Amino acid sequence: RQKKKQANSINRAEIERFLASLSSELSPQTVARKLSAIRQFFAFLYTDNIRRDNPAATLEAPRLAKRLPKTLTQADAAALISAALGDDSPKGIRLQAMLELMYGGGLRVSELVSLLLSALQLKGLSRVEAEFLLVSGKGGKERLVPVSAKAREALSRYLDVRKVFAPEDSASPYLFPYARARGHITRQQFGVMLKELAVKAGIDPEKISPHTLRHSFATHLLEGGADLRVIQELLGHSDISTTQIYTHVAGDRLKKLVSEKHPLARRVIPTERKRVEES
Repeated sequence: RQKKKQANSINRAEIERFLASLSSELSPQTVARKLSAIRQFFAFLYTDNIRRDNPAATLEAPRLAKRLPKTLTQADAAALISAALGDDSPKGIRLQAMLELMYGGGLRVSELVSLLLSALQLKGLSRVEAEFLLVSGKGGKERLVPVSAKAREALSRYLDVRKVFAPEDSASPYLFPYARARGHITRQQFGVMLKELAVKAGIDPEKISPHTLRHSFATHLLEGGADLRVIQELLGHSDISTTQIYTHVAGDRLKKLVSEKHPLARRVIPTERKRVEES
């Protein structure tokens, strides 16, 4: 059993032993969080001259395995869109437009909900003709996001009912306004809408989040043969290594597809055939 010690007398080796003891019981992610707290604590002691050194300053965090992004299958994505098309209410039409934009263009949820009406480059208020949106992403970096023909149709239908959601006494600059907050619809609200839609589509709502749609956009493009550099540009990633994570997701699915569907994967090799005949 370890004895209690004063914080200003603990050394690096003792901290390492403590972290090692945690590693046998806790996940690497939990240990990394505890190490972060320890670093902050000893940094505070050092900056406030309670200690003359910081024994945690150079401690290495446990290596974390890269988590593959959660994605929908193409069948689930189609079911989600089909369920959305079944609702012709103003809220349903709004959700259709948001879904087509996000899954069809790979937007971040923050980019989607904060889109300005001016981004549609409207000449009138009845028909959307823009094939691209200029989106401001992380760090103010701008990029062009494609708007598919189905997304343009969905947005045109939405514009006819948009006034239902806009403040009565002022013109909202947002494409997806939220009257009660006098701003735009929130990320959390859109997330709840997606989960409710998933239930209607017969999909586990735990599999659905706004970011799942963005991940699915990238993965399904890659499965369809799109170039990784093009996907990087569409997602607004500054580093190609961030985009490469989707090759693991798509690769696992493609390997499974080949093993299940390719005729060579299903053939019986001679030794197996002989065993079957003898039995």
